[in-house]
Amino acid sequence: MARFLSVFIILVLSGQTMVVSANDTPFDLVIVNARIVDGTGNPWFSGSIAIKDGRIAKVGRFDTAATKSVIDAKGQIVAPGFIDVHTHTEDIYNNPKAENFVRMGVTSLVTGNCGGSDLNIGAFLGRIKTKPLAVNIASLVGHNTVRSKVLGLDNRAPTPEEQIRMNELVEKAMREGAVGLSTGLIYLPGTFATTEEVVELAKAASKFGGIYASHIRDEGAEVVKAIEEAINIGEQAKMPVEISHFKISSKALWGRGAMTLGLVRSARERGVVVTVDQYLYAASSTSLDSRIPSWAIAGGREEGRKRLADAETRKKVAKEMKDELKKKKFKDFSFAYVASYRAEPKFNGKNIKEVAKLARGKDNLDNQIEQIFEMYDKDGASMVYQVMSEDDVRTFIREPFTMVASDSGVRAFGSGVPHPRGYGNNARVLGQYVRELKIITLEDAIRKMTSLPAQTFNLRDRGLIREGLAADLVIFDENTVSDKATFDQPHQYAVGFSNVIVNGEVVFDGEKMTGIMPGQPLYGLGKAN
Repeated sequence: MARFLSVFIILVLSGQTMVVSANDTPFDLVIVNARIVDGTGNPWFSGSIAIKDGRIAKVGRFDTAATKSVIDAKGQIVAPGFIDVHTHTEDIYNNPKAENFVRMGVTSLVTGNCGGSDLNIGAFLGRIKTKPLAVNIASLVGHNTVRSKVLGLDNRAPTPEEQIRMNELVEKAMREGAVGLSTGLIYLPGTFATTEEVVELAKAASKFGGIYASHIRDEGAEVVKAIEEAINIGEQAKMPVEISHFKISSKALWGRGAMTLGLVRSARERGVVVTVDQYLYAASSTSLDSRIPSWAIAGGREEGRKRLADAETRKKVAKEMKDELKKKKFKDFSFAYVASYRAEPKFNGKNIKEVAKLARGKDNLDNQIEQIFEMYDKDGASMVYQVMSEDDVRTFIREPFTMVASDSGVRAFGSGVPHPRGYGNNARVLGQYVRELKIITLEDAIRKMTSLPAQTFNLRDRGLIREGLAADLVIFDENTVSDKATFDQPHQYAVGFSNVIVNGEVVFDGEKMTGIMPGQPLYGLGKAN
């Protein structure tokens, strides 16, 4: 038996045993002189990491002579590749390098968030065979996508037959490899859904081991009710809950982070698995349409235009918008910055008050609202909203159940004035919140970006530096890693990363993307063979 073990290395992965012959050396790649932060949250240790056939073959101290290629990581940290569980990358095949993600250490993406996904999950994930990606990709199935397919954008409850049809679409997506169900309950048509409707869909996903990931119904004045609803849905469906981009976007509630976190802690204490994700900026980003009451734009843009063309309806909508501002303790829309407005690109980077002054000659609140209506009429805009408190951001990141996620898409370098999180989120955690502010440790920050996301979304062979697991790795200098992207100049890549490795292949060499596309689809537990 001893002789047998000297010939073979036994690796256990996700309940399956892999047998790797010792005669299979040399290794494809060995990283030497590494300070290894393995993703568990444990302190770093020194050693080497050997890679063969896309997987981690050996970790620790061993003879590294027999290898095809060596990376000397002296003075640097080697960690598992970062997993971003909240992205909007349905269009990733149009920009398969995903350079903005890779250059901040991200090797795996979860898309389909906020209720919006590709309806055909199997085809979406399978496309990687003919259109290779630099990163791994997983997807949720979106409630808004499913509801739109069955009910359109109508403001009504589904009939029993329609509910069954929606359930069937969710089940189909789960069998095709979706990792769970997502909702975006502030967006059309999700805003029209009752809790009961979502519970039924969540149950359909739960049968296949899925997670419930929610952009909750309100992140401002009604945030407590919205968090309670999300937890309730997961509890009824008997599935884990993941609350997306956890925040408080009402100035009236700034500083009350302990209250919202307390709801999560309480649920966990009674046995409900609840986690949250967070981007490390005191500003959010979503559409301009979200400023307009959902009833006013139900049925789609054409219906919304018709309603806003009616003078009385327009006055009613404007009043609701003013009331909402007062409730959240904002005096006007100067917190709302244009990220991308195709009709007038010169507005990009300016806030609505500035845009109103530029376009209408006056910047009072009435003119700001009229400007929003005009921009909605011209197909809307992507926005950045400065509505959060930095103190709350710091409070949330300390929690053990908080993950790091960008809420970003794949960026076309130089296009528009998007939120800087798409270029700097992970680097910002390491540079500002670990090194400069010392709010969390390096090891815990990496855990929040690796093993915790992998555990939460059942990505079973990612997120840790362990023999037998996929060789997704990132090498960086903890003393220089930093985000460069700003709200004024967001198109700046993160710095401090010397290598990013996906499935054993170097996709970023510290200076440039290598052009290698080794990404793989990451399937949920319900994937049918």
